Amino acid sequence: MARFPRCLRRNCNVTTDKLARFMEQYKSRVEALLLQSARKKETPQRLGEAMMYSLEAGGKRVRPLLLYAVLDCFRTAPEKGDAAACSLEMIHTYSLIHDDLPAMDDDDLRRGKPTSHRRFDEATAILAGDALLTRAFQLAADDRENSDEKKIRLLQLLTAASGAEGMVGGQMEDMQAEEQTEITSSELAAIHDHKTGDLLAVALQMGGVLSDCTEIEQSQLDRYGRCIGLAFQVKDDLLDVEGDEAEIGKPVGSDETNNKHTYVRLMGIEGAREFLDQLLRDALDALGHIDADTEILSDLARYIAQRTA
Repeated sequence: MARFPRCLRRNCNVTTDKLARFMEQYKSRVEALLLQSARKKETPQRLGEAMMYSLEAGGKRVRPLLLYAVLDCFRTAPEKGDAAACSLEMIHTYSLIHDDLPAMDDDDLRRGKPTSHRRFDEATAILAGDALLTRAFQLAADDRENSDEKKIRLLQLLTAASGAEGMVGGQMEDMQAEEQTEITSSELAAIHDHKTGDLLAVALQMGGVLSDCTEIEQSQLDRYGRCIGLAFQVKDDLLDVEGDEAEIGKPVGSDETNNKHTYVRLMGIEGAREFLDQLLRDALDALGHIDADTEILSDLARYIAQRTA
């Protein structure tokens, strides 16, 4: 069984030296690859600028980090995951551009900077998101590091996680839920399992495919991913009421202002904290069933649950 170490205590420093080095190494790696992959001479200048603006806006690069962590866990060469890591981050970035649009969340700031439609215009932002989405699948299809069989499997996973049955469907459910006066915790969890969890979980599944994991290992990686996907959202909800505006890059209390359904609204602050701790325990328990070095994955779970931004 997985161990539940003292790092489960709130406010402890979960960014260990090993995790910090790992995050710095692979965050730099994927960012360099992203810019290299996104720059194409044939792209119209304004569209290219909008694509680069959002890709260079920063962020934690959690999805690529999770994929590389699985490769590290099973001693798989990192270059096997480069195309998949870039694809994941491009899809995530496109989703943020579209989420910020006036027709959706109508946000003015993203990571402390003007959102794409504010920096450029609404039509350019839509097209930049579209371009990043399609470039993501082009990258995955053109991957020269892996066999055709693996590329097909990775594309199957990626399309399922990002499409109507996954992230896009979760966004639709989230928008529809905003029209409801009340919502249950299980309904909210189902929404975020798709909206946030699917793309986090698929990063782990793709790493498992690239590492030739067994069915049992894949199922536990998926379980871990679902737990940290919900944990990510619960922590976001908590940061919206108790975070530092300068760190989180948007006004504190925006969820309440926009009358959004959140775990804090449903459970209260303490209830949301307890739920977050349970999700972290469940994620670590899933790793305890994998016979490999899961230290980085364990530390990433703690980082996601206990981050301040």
